[in-house]
Amino acid sequence: LSGTLSYIFDNFNGTKPFSEIVRDARTLGYAEPDPRNDLSGLDVARKILILSREMGLKMELEDVKVESLLSERARKAPSVEKFFDVLRKDDAQFEGRRVRAKKNGKVLRYIATLNGGKATVGLQAVDAQHPFYALYGNDNIIAFFTNRYKKSPLIVQGPGAGADVTAAGVFADILRTAVSAL
Repeated sequence: LSGTLSYIFDNFNGTKPFSEIVRDARTLGYAEPDPRNDLSGLDVARKILILSREMGLKMELEDVKVESLLSERARKAPSVEKFFDVLRKDDAQFEGRRVRAKKNGKVLRYIATLNGGKATVGLQAVDAQHPFYALYGNDNIIAFFTNRYKKSPLIVQGPGAGADVTAAGVFADILRTAVSAL
């Protein structure tokens, strides 16, 4: 549920350190000006909360279990540039997770899950059978497992970050508001 995190983990393949990929995402306009807003996991938690409420569940943000990608030092950095300095020091930790996943034939994906009325958000290693394994670029993907889609989920996929997508969403909201005001 994050085009930014999809872009980051799609490109986190051993050719560049994690911190450089985050900086690239920011330069391309996929990440927030302060990437801590993306890496905290709260944006994804809010999105799974919205989906849960649309499904009729009575949940609050504190009901969502969130695994932040930020160390406490990175979270508390006094500026964005200081944050990147700290994130560079955390590159080895991210690389270790990537290497462990790769040894098991898996890739890392930041995933929100809603199952049995419980929501979680966090980094997972997924194999080639998982619907998110081949997630590409800045796409978002949602896999619906239901009574009808037990073995093979219904997939909705498309761009989730960048100026064009954001502008289209804002424009759609403006049109919806204008039409409902008539």
